[in-house]
Amino acid sequence: MANESMRQNWTDGAAGWVANEAVFDALFAPVTAAIIERSGPAAGQRVLDVGCGTGTLLAKCAAAGAQVVGVDIAEGMAAAARRRVPEATVIVADAQTTDLPDEVPGAPFDLVVSRFGVMFFEDSRAAFANLRSAAAPGARLVFACWRSEEENPMFSLGSQILADRLDPKPEPPAPGAPGPMAFADKDRIDSLLNDAGWRSVQIEAFDFVCDYGYNGTDGVEERLSTILSGGIGRLAKEQLLPRIGNDGWDSLVEEVRGELRGHLVDGALRFSGAVWIVTATNPT
Repeated sequence: MANESMRQNWTDGAAGWVANEAVFDALFAPVTAAIIERSGPAAGQRVLDVGCGTGTLLAKCAAAGAQVVGVDIAEGMAAAARRRVPEATVIVADAQTTDLPDEVPGAPFDLVVSRFGVMFFEDSRAAFANLRSAAAPGARLVFACWRSEEENPMFSLGSQILADRLDPKPEPPAPGAPGPMAFADKDRIDSLLNDAGWRSVQIEAFDFVCDYGYNGTDGVEERLSTILSGGIGRLAKEQLLPRIGNDGWDSLVEEVRGELRGHLVDGALRFSGAVWIVTATNPT
């Protein structure tokens, strides 16, 4: 794998993501719908889902009659996707470096999609070029990626309490470094895709509501579960539990819970999400 740190990060985090699959599916349903609307998967098409996770887009594309292939860097994610979409071919690989036509033989892909799966490559330009090499002439690329952290409480609300207790605190990533905010700069996306040979690049700001109260609860426990199973939550428990003991950890978790309760909107935890929806075409 070209990016071992990201492979390890998603391998460690896969269990938490799988456990909270229903939460993430509900939160990101507007983004999923936007990708499907703009990509228009159809019967007879061969579709590649990059960073397929637990298979949300694979399921949508398969329901449209497409032949679907997923690639993910973590076996835990891939296994969940196979369970969810048994008709899909799902491989564990780095889409930046893997020879996809060799790994999953068949016709070139008519469509390449991704929901939050393309921001983690060590060399994004090389990754997009590799994806294009597996795409048919005229194939379309459609993906969603996060805008800035400042626009997305997803990455700080509640979890910042835990991050502030870490010692040493994690260094903030450099702009453009592999991670959720790697493509916050839309000009960088445009440059990377064009350098990789994609054309007709369009980058659309898309805003939505992250609704943790999707199931009729106030959403606090759902949000808390995603925080504790995420990277900051796992690191905080690993570092802090030996220092503060079970009672101290329980008190800290209650502090996080209290902050979340302070952000309820009409009785439920809801806040804004801000992404780019990116489309491009492989020239004929």
